[in-house]
This record gives sequence, C-alpha cells and structure tokens, in this order.
Amino acid sequence: MAGDEQWQGGGPARDRHVPVLLERTLELLAPALSGGPAVVVDATLGMGGHSEALLAAHPELTLVGLDRDPEALRLAGQRLAPYSDRIHLVHAVYDEWGEVLADLGLSRVDGALFDLGVSSLQLDETGRGFAYAHDAPLDMRMDSGAPRTAADVLNTYSAGELARILREYGEEKFASKIAAAIVREREKAPFERSERLVQLLYDVVPAASRRTGGHPAKRTFQALRIEVNAELDVLRRALPAALDSLAVGGRMVVMSYHSLEDRMVKRAFAERAKSRTPVDLPVELPGHGPELRLLTRGAELAGEAETAANPRAASVRLRAVERIQEGP
Repeated sequence: MAGDEQWQGGGPARDRHVPVLLERTLELLAPALSGGPAVVVDATLGMGGHSEALLAAHPELTLVGLDRDPEALRLAGQRLAPYSDRIHLVHAVYDEWGEVLADLGLSRVDGALFDLGVSSLQLDETGRGFAYAHDAPLDMRMDSGAPRTAADVLNTYSAGELARILREYGEEKFASKIAAAIVREREKAPFERSERLVQLLYDVVPAASRRTGGHPAKRTFQALRIEVNAELDVLRRALPAALDSLAVGGRMVVMSYHSLEDRMVKRAFAERAKSRTPVDLPVELPGHGPELRLLTRGAELAGEAETAANPRAASVRLRAVERIQEGP
C-alpha cells in the first residue's frame, strides 16, 4: 500500500498518481538489476508506478508485485499489461513474502522495494474511511475482505487498549483522554462514521495543541489504520524474510512515512550491517562479517521541488542496503 500516490482524478492508474522518489529508487536498484536476467519484488505494488519504471528500465527483469488491496492489483494489472510476460501479481500481504516466492519457485531475488503506508487510492476513495477530511464509514481496511474495521476497534476495545494503540501507533499525547471519551460516547451509540469521531477529537484535544500539532484527528486516524491492518506487525515479520531472500549483490529500498516504520527499518538494517566478530579479536572471523552495506547516509528525504509537486512526499524517509555476503 504504497504511500507514493498523488491523485490525479479518474482514469488509468498512470494518470492518477506520481511515484515518490522514483529516480532515486531506480538509481539505487539499478546495479542489482542490470546486466542480465533479474528478479525484483515490489512488496507494495499500489498502482504500479515504481514497477512500471523498473520494467521499462530493465528488459530482462521479472517482477513480483504484492498488494493486499484487490482494487490496487486490478489497476496495476491494467497499467503493467504491456509487460504481462514478465510479471507475477499476487494478492498477498508482504509478510507472506516467503510463501509467495516458494509458490513461484524462487529462493533468491535481486531487488526488493517497500513503499509503506496508505495509498492515495485508499485515501481518496472517501468511502473507505481513511481520510478524516471526509465523512465516511469507519472502515480503514486495506483489504476489503479483512474481518476487522476501525469501527470494530472503537466499539469493542477497552479504554486501556484504545489508549495503548493511540499512544504507540499515533504517538498521541492525549491518548488516555481520547480513549475515555470514546468509551463514554459509544455507550450512547456505536461509532459508525468518521465525522462523529473527528468531532469528538476536536472537543477533546486542547486548542493549543491543535495550533502546533496539526489536525487533531491525524494521529488517531493513523493509529486506527495501523491497528486495523496490523501494519507494524506485518513489517516486523516481512523485513527479515525479505532480507534473507536477497542474493549477494541484491539491493533493497524501503520508503517509510512515519517514525515508527522508519525506526524499525533502521534497526533491521543496522543489525545486519555490523560485524558479529567479538570486538576483542584483532581480525574478522570468517563468515562473521556484515551481511549488508548501507547505501544511504541515514534516511534520505524528498527534495523541495518534489514535495511542492507532490505534498505526500513531504514525510518520506528512504533507506537502502546491498547484500554483501550470506548470513549465518
């Protein structure tokens, strides 16, 4: 569910979004995908912007595209139809990485791309309830067939559970106050639509905080979305599987859109980019050297021009690594 998409109105997917950091992504992945047949996994296919550019740039590339959103897969399939003999599009969450590769008879890949977060396809289809700017059913499921909605969370979680997800996933400092208000209000009637929740947040979040912290619903809606789709749990499982599947010389690019995701990616990369040789030994033990080489100095941001053209690029944080030796 790539966070890379800027809505451009109806019509084909190509006309409906602009991939974030596209040229930088192509540049980082190119050394692993050039010079012969290669396989890349786009773990967050979205509407296929990055995938289309990769397929166009590398004529011998096979692409595996994953997405949990059936509508995204449909639109991406239309967009990538000219490359149909080189693509495998799979309805899957990216923590199913290993199973998908096994089903395709693949054990190693040369490139991996994660463009995390919610897509414009989801944000701008107002009936799905991701955007607090429009009244809609409190759904927020990236896969419309998933069992749990945001309304289910609001209407069934205890005050303590609600406060926890608001604090952990939304980094909301008024988490306990908001959770208590939700529990009080749902005793009058269950939460069904976003407008009622937004009004509650306006009433609960102090005006002074609204002046400096942005829209009062932003953090709560982020927290609910992450909980409904288990986004951090999925990422926690997916990163090791994806890194394990990278061939030596393979590269991975991850774009995150909030600090929780970025910290998780940073830790996963850093752990494998350091030596496992005891620090008191004067030489590197065979097989104990770093598995990964960091390709970015910290997290890279979008430039001013890109952010001006596509405001959703403003929060992107890009990190990339190269596999330099097999793991233990």
